[in-house]
Amino acid sequence: MEKDKLRVGVIGCGAISDIYLKNMINMFDNLEVAACAAAHVENAVQKAKQYNIKGCTVEELLADETIDMAVILTPAPTHYELIKRALEAGKHVYTEKTMTIAPDTAGELVKLADEKGLYLGSAPDTFLGASWQTARKMIDEGRLGEITSFQISANRDLDFLTSLFGFLRMSGGGICYDYGVYYLTTLVSLLGPVKRVSAAVRNRKPVRVNVLPQSPEYGKEFSYPNESQVFAVIEMENGIMGNFALNGESVLADQAMFTVYGTKGILKLTDPNQFGGKNVFMANSYDMSKEFVWEEIDNVFPHEDNSRGIGPSEMADAILCGRKNRAAKEMAYHVLDVIDTMMKSSDSGRFEEVASGCERPAALELT
Repeated sequence: MEKDKLRVGVIGCGAISDIYLKNMINMFDNLEVAACAAAHVENAVQKAKQYNIKGCTVEELLADETIDMAVILTPAPTHYELIKRALEAGKHVYTEKTMTIAPDTAGELVKLADEKGLYLGSAPDTFLGASWQTARKMIDEGRLGEITSFQISANRDLDFLTSLFGFLRMSGGGICYDYGVYYLTTLVSLLGPVKRVSAAVRNRKPVRVNVLPQSPEYGKEFSYPNESQVFAVIEMENGIMGNFALNGESVLADQAMFTVYGTKGILKLTDPNQFGGKNVFMANSYDMSKEFVWEEIDNVFPHEDNSRGIGPSEMADAILCGRKNRAAKEMAYHVLDVIDTMMKSSDSGRFEEVASGCERPAALELT
């Protein structure tokens, strides 16, 4: 009898695991969450009790032949080793972003997955959400005409965030690797792969002070070795160019700006860190008697709310149907390569070609 769902084991029981576990158990009927594991097994046992699943060590989870897919929710520096072990254990793997912290290790895992005949997917999967698939539909239907450029800008307060989250101080925790990856993944899903970039990258404060009064480290200095600001020009394979700016030295409230310009109109998009939200569109007109107005676009796809877990579910469907998954390893590798190339461009002071490419993922179908 053919399977209609995959058994899943979760590796990593930190804060992000709750939304994944909740959604994979309750929202997606092609996933059967069987177990969770952590480096400290007591954390896994405690988390497992909340969701009525098995808590175990990573070794036990990978040795369980009934588990088809490992979902890895640990910090980025641990991804390479865990993904490699899971693939070698014969598991399909879906990981939180980024796939690894460098293209060379990510490329090794892409090759290993191909050799093993296994699926490998990676977050972010927000581009599968309601607002982004609605935007993709508008672009594909020609509502914007010929796309001529895009503009992306976002802010964060890294003093606060790095005081709160220790993993942001690790390799791969910089504003581009940890946060810009949402924007770049969505950009590639909408407009295709990147050809070349020119970027200026800097870390404004390599030594920071903990700003959280409730923290035991309040007022103490700590090292922050990652990028806090990125300003870039991006040229896509199809010739479309645009600006990309991330500023981690601003206020806590993210003010996401993601705009796509076309010959027939302008589409202002929502926050790529979210699944839902409203997009607005202004159509071009040569009738000067009419005012230009912004039209709020109703989302026509599901998954408005926090739907983390849609990536593993979509990959499970791809496995069961024998097709390519959308949050695929090739796109995750390409986006990581784009970020890495931005770092190289900042060092060289010139445009740098992005060595990799990928397919633009297929749009979701309305059901």
